[in-house]
Amino acid sequence: MIYDIAKQSVDYYLNIPNVNKLYLFSIVAVAVLGGLLFGYDTAVISGAEKGLQAFFLGAKDFIYSDTIHGITSSSALLGCIIGSAVSGFVASRFGRKPSLIFAGILFLVSALGSYYPEFFFFTYGEPSVELLVAFNIYRVIGGVGVGLASAICPMYIAEIAPSRMRGELVSWNQFAIIFGQLVVYFVNFMILGEHTNPIIEKVGETLYSVHPSSDMWTIHTGWRYMFGSEAIVAAIFTILVCFVPESPRYLALIGKDNKALVILSRINGRKVATEILDAIKSTVEVKTEKLFSFGIMVIFVGVMLSVFQQAVGINAVLYYAPRIFDSMGMGNPMVQTVIMGIVNIAFTLVAVFTVERLGRKPLLIWGSLGMAIGAIGVALSNIYSVSPLLPVISIMVYSASFMFSWGPICWVLISEIFPNTIRSAAVAIAVAFQWIFNFIVSSTFVPLYNMSMGDMGDKFGHCFVYAMYSAICIIAAIFVYKLVPETKGKSLEDMTKLWKKR
Repeated sequence: MIYDIAKQSVDYYLNIPNVNKLYLFSIVAVAVLGGLLFGYDTAVISGAEKGLQAFFLGAKDFIYSDTIHGITSSSALLGCIIGSAVSGFVASRFGRKPSLIFAGILFLVSALGSYYPEFFFFTYGEPSVELLVAFNIYRVIGGVGVGLASAICPMYIAEIAPSRMRGELVSWNQFAIIFGQLVVYFVNFMILGEHTNPIIEKVGETLYSVHPSSDMWTIHTGWRYMFGSEAIVAAIFTILVCFVPESPRYLALIGKDNKALVILSRINGRKVATEILDAIKSTVEVKTEKLFSFGIMVIFVGVMLSVFQQAVGINAVLYYAPRIFDSMGMGNPMVQTVIMGIVNIAFTLVAVFTVERLGRKPLLIWGSLGMAIGAIGVALSNIYSVSPLLPVISIMVYSASFMFSWGPICWVLISEIFPNTIRSAAVAIAVAFQWIFNFIVSSTFVPLYNMSMGDMGDKFGHCFVYAMYSAICIIAAIFVYKLVPETKGKSLEDMTKLWKKR
């Protein structure tokens, strides 16, 4: 089925006239590498977090609690909030291309620093509170890179793509994010090799210790290789971005019409490029429009799209997948994590090849309902005695439903829903909210998941957290149905007219 959809879509787009597909696709391919780094950086923690926890449990100058581990595992998200919040200013002040180069440098610094946080200042292999702070600083630096890339990559693709191809091309950014997560699952699996994750024992309400039989290589070395592996991808991305053109819409915004026309002509042909440039110029006569020039609703819709994409809880699953599968009694949780990554890739392709046919809203609504079913399945599995296969299938349904809906489609809508003159600032605000809620969900998942109550013990927390995510998914479906406009087939310039009417 996926093959047939993909073939029809490829045939359709290859037959679109007046578009230099090779030039366009090569530019987009480089841009989506930023999405791959986004996925790689955010998911690398899934394989490394147990080794990292065991390493810092050996510190003698402080107690590495459950809460501290949750914050450390999510610290990169603080950087994501900062990066996304300043992305609008950076993209408007310096341009889309220089901003992406800067993001690549931040990825590289973070990968090397997370691999060797002792650099210059601390004794190698001796955990301490100062070393923990240094490690988290490097992770925050990488998070700033992720925040910049998460806002600017889809914006750049949307601004350079023809309107009839925009949804699919921006969706490839989400494919790259999920592919980056799958790559890092494989890389973590290969790095672990014959070694095993440490055995963490609970010795108090929120305190843990490392079992003496744990694999010491994983504790002292394995997690370092996992974080350091990102440096290779970061270096490739940073170099390649140097060779792509600036966004033509950004060039038009700053008055460089001739350069914008050259790029648009290479993509669309001279005649169509002139028409596009005229349309762009007609919407940017006033370059200093205030954020709420088109009303509060456009900002509210963009922000809530971001909030719901994270509040449904998907990243709690992606970041802690091995831990979740281990609690379900699966033999090798890393294998289950890799399988989930493959499923995620397959269903992301469903969105890529159907978004221009089915539209944005139907995919979001059906995905929300599928996630609600999957999440409630996991919740009920923790109340009743069932085969471990049922919660695993429910997790897969939950994850797959996200991957053909909220995963890619949210980024598509955020990149295209705002008028030209406020896009940079509005995207920055929307994406900042996305990372704020990503941090909230990710940092609270472990404490919520481990909550105990009465005879149920920690199964209460296992049930509660997924029941909550299920309820949020249903609310998200209602929100999309009532308030989100359909943008399929509309140009970015049409957004100005759409929100002025509203």
